[in-house]
Amino acid sequence: MSRTRKAAAESRSDPAAEAFAEGMRLVRANRALAAIGFSTCRQKNCPLAPREGLVAVDSDGVLHVDPARRAEPTAWAWAVAHAAIHLGFGHVPAAAGAREQPDRFELAARCTVVNRFLLGFPIGTTPEDLPAGYPHGDEERLAARWRRDGIPPLYERCGTAGGGPDQLLVPWNSWTGGSPPDWQIAFAHALTRTMATAMDLAGGRRDSMRGGPTRLQPWERALSWFISSYPLLGGVAAGITLVADAELARAHGISVAAVDTEAAEIYVNPLRRLDDEEWRFVLAHEMLHAALRHGDRCGPRDPYLFNVAADYVINGWLCEMSVGAMPDGLLYDPALTDLSAEEVYDRIAGDLRRMRRLSTLRGKGAGDILGGPLGEPRDHVDLDAFYRRGLARGLDLHQQQERGFLPGGLVEEIRALSQPPLPWDARLARWFDEFVPRPEPLRSYARPSRRQAATPDIPRAGRWFPPEEVARCTFGVVLDTSASMDRTLLGKALGAIASYAASRDVPAARVVFCDAAPHDAGYLPVTEIAASVRVRGRGGTVLQPGVDLLHRADDFPPGAPILVITDGWCDVLRVRREHAFLIPQGARLPFTARGPVFRVR
Repeated sequence: MSRTRKAAAESRSDPAAEAFAEGMRLVRANRALAAIGFSTCRQKNCPLAPREGLVAVDSDGVLHVDPARRAEPTAWAWAVAHAAIHLGFGHVPAAAGAREQPDRFELAARCTVVNRFLLGFPIGTTPEDLPAGYPHGDEERLAARWRRDGIPPLYERCGTAGGGPDQLLVPWNSWTGGSPPDWQIAFAHALTRTMATAMDLAGGRRDSMRGGPTRLQPWERALSWFISSYPLLGGVAAGITLVADAELARAHGISVAAVDTEAAEIYVNPLRRLDDEEWRFVLAHEMLHAALRHGDRCGPRDPYLFNVAADYVINGWLCEMSVGAMPDGLLYDPALTDLSAEEVYDRIAGDLRRMRRLSTLRGKGAGDILGGPLGEPRDHVDLDAFYRRGLARGLDLHQQQERGFLPGGLVEEIRALSQPPLPWDARLARWFDEFVPRPEPLRSYARPSRRQAATPDIPRAGRWFPPEEVARCTFGVVLDTSASMDRTLLGKALGAIASYAASRDVPAARVVFCDAAPHDAGYLPVTEIAASVRVRGRGGTVLQPGVDLLHRADDFPPGAPILVITDGWCDVLRVRREHAFLIPQGARLPFTARGPVFRVR
């Protein structure tokens, strides 16, 4: 470059503008100040720009600066922050109409309060001629005191406009449309967000307070590894949501991790320091809990002990497959290899006192399979299909890509999951086929056949059911009609009963309605049971008297089964004949059922 061009380039550069721009960059890096939304004016001969100091701010949120004024970037940053905080503290509120300018006592008091705030909220470099400390009290008290006693010389010129006012009230430009902005509310919200971010940083929820992309946390890297590099659990991992919240983990006693199958969420404690390999083990553990439906397989067993048994099985599989590294303190016993969770439960159920002291990933004495989500409820999804499809597809990919051998017990359970269980109504139909006999018809020429008119010359015997055969082929229904019963459950259950009984030629069923007391409805045609139901809601549900009524009834066959329909909020039942229960999905009976339990979805 020639000397002439170099001199021309130097003449075009503006050191004052560059220093001011760097100071503005320092201020904009502070989220609380940047949220106020102020603007700057550096026009030549601006009538509002200070002649001695650096910055003056008006009530429209404009910072006026003399473009020829020179200062260090850190000095600009402090002056701009001072002016912006005047907006945030409500010293120059935006309003329409004529404005009355503050007097010098108010100006000095407000600048004193802002400088005192900046001592604990450092932005840039504080000017050397300002005092190191400031008096206590708010703007109104300081202004009132100084009107009475006079302004101390130390605080009379502590603004950013030299000897002039750095706070200017101007009419709001109504032609721009909208209402005047509230700078004070914007600053308060920004401070709240900044404090929440600082709390997240202290609580371990995030590593940085700066915006933009941040590096993945170790549990996030572990989940990504399953999606990209481990096909067996990749399909399940793709639909799992990780919730890393230290306060949530503390409130619910989650030491390392826990899983909620229904919400497809894994809750991890971000304060636990585990490496990537250990987090892989933890996430695989929780995903297998969810995918193998251990929460639903518990049945009448103790939920915590079944959780412990499933932990032994899963940890053994993961160690055998070399998935990650098992953290210290988890449940692992090589003697339980090749056993299912149900078999392990049968072994450990005899030593309840010792087992209660064992720790899962959630903590001592608490299961890591949660009974419900810890956050907001979510839309319904077909969870059985999701987990079955994810594991089955993952197993196929694992074997196609020859990723290594898998434990036989895990492969067996995945293959079993690939065959979906029968729905409740199909299993109820099987129960009817097994325990409700079909009446056997007889042929008699005393009753002409319905086809006799087609062949008048050929006699045909009619089909009929003897009374004793009809009485033998029936069943009893003990129906909970308390106020807690769901109408949807009643409709589905009674509709299924009517259709199956009609398909088996069962003419009538013995029905007992129960709430606080039994109400014998006698024999009802199966198609009319639903029309006879009336929810009474007279107190609690007591079903045992209704069962006893059928036991003692002379007109009820001794071999006829009993079907109990309830929502689970009932007394402990003792049924001395073949029986079954219909309850809502997710409900539990207050006792161990000896007959089959059909959960109505």
